[in-house]
Amino acid sequence: MGSGILLLTALEVADQMLRPENSGKHFVVNAVDVTSGALPGLMTYIRAQVLKAAEKKTVKLRKIYAGRPELIENSEIIEAYIADVMGIIRPGTRIEAAYDSTLVFEAVSENAALKTALFKQINENNANKPWIFTNTSSVPIGGLNSDASLDGRILGFHFYNPPAVQKLVELITIESNPAEMKEFALQLAKNMRKIIVPSNDIAGFIGNGHFMRDALYALGEAANLSASMPLHEAIYVMNTLSQDYLMRPMGIFQLIDYVGVDVVRFIMNVMNPHMASENLHSPLLDQFYDKGIKGGQFANGSQKDGILKYENGRPVAVYSLSDSAYIAFDTFKEKAQQWLGPMPAETIPWKNLIKAADKDATAALAFAAFKQQTTAGCRLALSYARHSRQIGLNLVSDGVAASAADVNTVLLTGFFHAYGPVNDFVV
Repeated sequence: MGSGILLLTALEVADQMLRPENSGKHFVVNAVDVTSGALPGLMTYIRAQVLKAAEKKTVKLRKIYAGRPELIENSEIIEAYIADVMGIIRPGTRIEAAYDSTLVFEAVSENAALKTALFKQINENNANKPWIFTNTSSVPIGGLNSDASLDGRILGFHFYNPPAVQKLVELITIESNPAEMKEFALQLAKNMRKIIVPSNDIAGFIGNGHFMRDALYALGEAANLSASMPLHEAIYVMNTLSQDYLMRPMGIFQLIDYVGVDVVRFIMNVMNPHMASENLHSPLLDQFYDKGIKGGQFANGSQKDGILKYENGRPVAVYSLSDSAYIAFDTFKEKAQQWLGPMPAETIPWKNLIKAADKDATAALAFAAFKQQTTAGCRLALSYARHSRQIGLNLVSDGVAASAADVNTVLLTGFFHAYGPVNDFVV
């Protein structure tokens, strides 16, 4: 996340620096990491991405560099822009670099204590009273503000991963934020060409507020199904159901692996103390975690094995808690598919649905077919979709989201769903 945020920030700062009215002003972006070993690779990544960005806007850059007659070829202009962007970045490992900053983007783990300690250290040593934009996806902003004594100079600027690709930003503000700070954050997100969805300051916000509860539902259903079939088969069923029947880009257990079993579990633990009327905890997830099953990605972005095992990016097996080993899909897939029953012809792969001229109408045909059939797959798909819809409605009624449209936008944009969870065709 940090590398993508750095890229977007450096590009925006460089673009501002190159504006005529900012000529002569000094701009610096301090990139602070915990280890020096990661910095060379980070700078290599940034340079490669700036090259791609420059190649996409050579016409604009030619106008920007019109005052430099020595730059004739596009390649020369592109190299000048790369040099300007890279020239404002100061990589290092010392937090002291933030002591002179006026704006701080923070992207550490979802650990309120760690965030608070960092914010306190910066705030107590920085006379500029910097604005802090935290990339938290779950930790309430108000608590961070009070615990670090920031006097309202913090808001949630939640990028979705990877930030350079994902179009969504959840913007979480609190009442004590200065008006100019909120206006700046909104304009910055617009300059980064992001789709902005406001969220109220309730743990988990909209994205994780829906995802964590959606994951809990699937985990709970798998546990329930394990009374009549082996758990690894139940997990396969729920993963297949959520991907193929609900026409999502990946199954729910694959999504848990993508985010990280350990990360999902940690976020639930962050959110749970703030939820008086519900228990956001999965004993089944604890069991996988205790077995050392964590998922997540390698440095190159490829998927690590988690609850599911992957080959060439595709799931091929499920981890069996009882056997402490992965069980290949091929050994039980046919049995599980027979249990689900035939999938209606109206159900199409996500990659086809996402291209449909009217995605809602196309998805509605599949759900109409589900309602006409009594197979286990169709019944479970309807129950799953209706529960997902209710999660979205609860986010609105609980004051997390301003509207059902905002919930849908987060799932459509941040999670790449083809249709929003709050719709009428699943009822």
